[in-house]
Amino acid sequence: MLRTRPDRCPGVSRPWPADDGLLVRLRVIGGRLRTGTLLTLVALAEQYGDGRVHLTSRANLQLRALPGQKGSAAGRPAELTSEVVAAIEATGLLPSRSHELARNVLVSPQTGLAGGLADLRPVAAELDRLLCATPALAQLPGRFLFVLDDGRGDLMDRSADLGLVAVSPTEAQVRLGDGWGAVLPLAEAAGELVGLAHEFVAQRGHGPEAPWHVHELPAPLAAGSPADPRLPVQVEALPFGQVAGGVHVAVPEGVGLALAAELASQAAELIVTPWRGVLVPDPQEDR
Repeated sequence: MLRTRPDRCPGVSRPWPADDGLLVRLRVIGGRLRTGTLLTLVALAEQYGDGRVHLTSRANLQLRALPGQKGSAAGRPAELTSEVVAAIEATGLLPSRSHELARNVLVSPQTGLAGGLADLRPVAAELDRLLCATPALAQLPGRFLFVLDDGRGDLMDRSADLGLVAVSPTEAQVRLGDGWGAVLPLAEAAGELVGLAHEFVAQRGHGPEAPWHVHELPAPLAAGSPADPRLPVQVEALPFGQVAGGVHVAVPEGVGLALAAELASQAAELIVTPWRGVLVPDPQEDR
């Protein structure tokens, strides 16, 4: 696929000029979100935007109708007001301005709560830490996605640039775009993914025609491997309602103040899911 522009995936540093105002996307690693942070974010949306926090298919958050400059045909980029940027930064959801667009890490929502072969929350946290600590990875396209499946198969159908699927409690097979990489210990997984992402940045080059995804590279990113026979089959999306580990709440229209307060009364932390819902952990699972 030949492109003539860089990706325009929105963030705080690169808002999208929508009809109702500026739109920003906030990356939430593995969907994990403190309910106190959600309440603060909804209050911010009420003060500056459309009053709701919207969920995305990558388990991230969006704010809409924010004030600022929409840019111009002369090439001036859209820009939020400094007051809004400061308010968003105060929520803690913007730990790195330089790497905000690179922090796209989708994880099995129930990992560590119920089912699955391994708890991938530590792997996701270490991956995020290493991403933000690697200057070159600020150049990753905003559409580049890491997908971590804990062996239950709920994310097997998700397109990934890089990722892993647990094949035992201590091992995972690396995802390389449309193919498979090495089977390695989970303790080494985050470092391996960051190394491969660094190689992607080196191979893709620069300019508006540079690839956004691993499968678009002109040459393989790394040597491939056969699919491990222990890989799970794809399972259906997490249903709404009572599920193992908690309650999955559908939020198709976003989270307003009343719903945020109700969720905060039930748990200290939520998991935003890629099916535009939130998983409210059972009290004994809530950490």
